[in-house]
Amino acid sequence: MANAIRFHEIGTPSVMQWEDVEVGEPGAGEVRIRHEAVGLNFADTYFRSGLYPAQLPAGMGVEGAGVIEAVGSGVDFSVGDRVTYTGSPLGAYSTERIMPASDLIALPDGIAFDTAAAMTMRGLTAAYLLRRIYPLKAGDTVLLHAAAGGVGLIFTQWAKLLGVKVIGTVSTDEKAAVARAHGCDEVIIYTREDVVARVREITGGVGVPVVYDSIGQSTFDISLDSLARRGLLVCFGTASGPTPPINAMQLAVKGSLFVTRPALADYIADPAERAELAGELFSHVEAGRIKIEINQRYALEDAVRAHHDMESGRSIGSSVFSV
Repeated sequence: MANAIRFHEIGTPSVMQWEDVEVGEPGAGEVRIRHEAVGLNFADTYFRSGLYPAQLPAGMGVEGAGVIEAVGSGVDFSVGDRVTYTGSPLGAYSTERIMPASDLIALPDGIAFDTAAAMTMRGLTAAYLLRRIYPLKAGDTVLLHAAAGGVGLIFTQWAKLLGVKVIGTVSTDEKAAVARAHGCDEVIIYTREDVVARVREITGGVGVPVVYDSIGQSTFDISLDSLARRGLLVCFGTASGPTPPINAMQLAVKGSLFVTRPALADYIADPAERAELAGELFSHVEAGRIKIEINQRYALEDAVRAHHDMESGRSIGSSVFSV
């Protein structure tokens, strides 16, 4: 028997249970993976809490890395191949699982399983934010909320490679130090500083062309007010709650602004584009140009504690489950 974290009702972290599960054999187009490491992402809490719908009972998690143990027909992978994935059907919090082969990404030998589990979702998110959403160029200045988070630390390192200056927001001095160490040019501690005023000060009153906002409800107005004329607000997360309804006239009054709510799934749906983004990410990591630091490690059966830590804001950077 394999083991998995599952939930039978939505709610607090306590609804998650460690259960025995029967995995079975892969069918056509499928493989069976033995996980070596599993990613822990804030988006996991959205399914558990009911913000994102899931048919119950359900598994938990959408990111993992491991070794293929069995393959069905019509699959290009082989037994023993190292793979990683993100955005899969729920169920990554498990020791083994059946997966569609089309969702898998071949993992280079130079990248460890725990590194892959810590960065596949976060790294591909940083990849599409920096390489697909807006035509950033060297010398641009952007605002990034949650700069000491898992996406933030990859984003700031990658932005530095592109010559893009990052103003980051964080909640504490400890997180400010972490953000600066990973390439954040200016750090605003939002718990005691006026973010909009500081952004205007840093940019000579102009504002930034792009704000990357994974917080949502509590930062939406701050983000809009930090934009330059005809600027773009990228709402890619809702850590504080759903993004408020958009008042189109407000966008005009504040400078003919744009707002987008992208999802990673739409930027990796095309296998060729996914391979291109993953290849760029992996090359930076293998060469040491982007460093992935795992700051929290948990046993898979400790998912309840892991979610409590994540939702309390105690986590810094990336977290993984060891399997």
